[in-house]
Amino acid sequence: MEPVRIGLVGYGFGGRWFHAPLLGAAPECDFLGVVTSSPDRRDLVGREHPDVALFGSLEELAAAGAEAVAISTPAATHSELTDRALGLGLAVVCDKPFALDAAAARGSVELAERLGLPLAPYQNRRWDSDFLTVRALVERGALGTVTRFESRFERFDPEPGPPAAGGGTLLDFGAHLVDQALVLLGPAESVYAELRIRDSGLDDDVFVALTHASGARSHLWGSWSQAAPGSRFRVSGTQAAYEVGGPMDGQEQALLAGRTPATEGEGWGAEPRERWGALTRGSEGEPVPTERGRWDTFYPAFARAVRGAGAVPVDPRDAVATATVLDAARRGATDGVVVQL
Repeated sequence: MEPVRIGLVGYGFGGRWFHAPLLGAAPECDFLGVVTSSPDRRDLVGREHPDVALFGSLEELAAAGAEAVAISTPAATHSELTDRALGLGLAVVCDKPFALDAAAARGSVELAERLGLPLAPYQNRRWDSDFLTVRALVERGALGTVTRFESRFERFDPEPGPPAAGGGTLLDFGAHLVDQALVLLGPAESVYAELRIRDSGLDDDVFVALTHASGARSHLWGSWSQAAPGSRFRVSGTQAAYEVGGPMDGQEQALLAGRTPATEGEGWGAEPRERWGALTRGSEGEPVPTERGRWDTFYPAFARAVRGAGAVPVDPRDAVATATVLDAARRGATDGVVVQL
C-alpha cells in the first residue's frame, strides 16, 4: 500500500508524545509535517523529527500534498479544526475529547459523511493492554454475564490539576472512561454524575454512573488529585470477577521514555507479570496474562481506511454517543439529577 501522506496539527503533550512517535513508526503513513506557530515547538520538531516539515496552517499542509491530518490541539479548537480540515479535503483523526458537546460532534460527523471523507476519533485507550484483556475475558464468557464495570483514571497532581487544554477532567479522562464502558457494555440509558470545581474553574474528581440498556452498570472515576488511586479495573460477572491494579497501561510511559513500536518490535505493549490482573471467584484467584497493548495498530488501520481498504479504527458515531453521555453527566452533576437518555 502506498503510504498515506499525513500531517499533525499541534505539538503539545499529546502531539509530541502520543501522535508523532506513532505516526513516525507506522510504515503505512508518510509523516509529512507538523502545523504549529509556536517558536519553541517548532524548535522541538526540528530537533526530534529533523526530516519532518513545518507548516503555519492547515491550508499550507494541504497545499504541500497532505491527504490526512491528525489534530492534537486544545479541546476547544477540535471541532473548528476538524471541520476546516474536512473542508480542505483531508481525512481526519481528532484527539479526545472529539468535541465539547454532542451537537458539535454530530456536526463534524455529518460533514465528513457528506464529503465522503474518513473521520476517526482518537480513542487509543481501546487498545490499552488491560482493556484488551477485559474485552477478551468478557467475549469468551470467563466472567459469566457482566453486571458491573468499575474503571478509574486517577492520578495525583494536586497543584496544577487538570490541564486547561483538556477542558477539565470530565471531558479529558471522561472521554476515555465513557468510550470504554460503551464499547464493553453497549448503549447507556441513564447517567448520574458528581464532580468538584477547582479554583481554576475546571472540574475534577469526577464520578459517573451509567445504567446500560443491557442492565449492567458502569461506575467510572476520573481525577488528577487522587492521593490513593484505586484499581484500574474491577469487572464483576455472575460467574467471576476480574481486577487489575495500577499503574495504568505502560504504552504511555514507554513513549515518554522515547521507546516506540519501531524500537521495541514484538515487545511493544507487553506488560510484566507483576502487573497482571487476576480472575477471582470468592477466595480463589488465578493470574491472567495481560494482552499486549496495541496503540501501534491505530494509524495503520486509519491509513488503510484512507486507501479504501477497511473501516476507520473508531466509528465517528461512537464519539457522538460518548459526547451525549458526557453532556448528560455535566447536566446531572450541575442539577443533581439522574438524566435519562
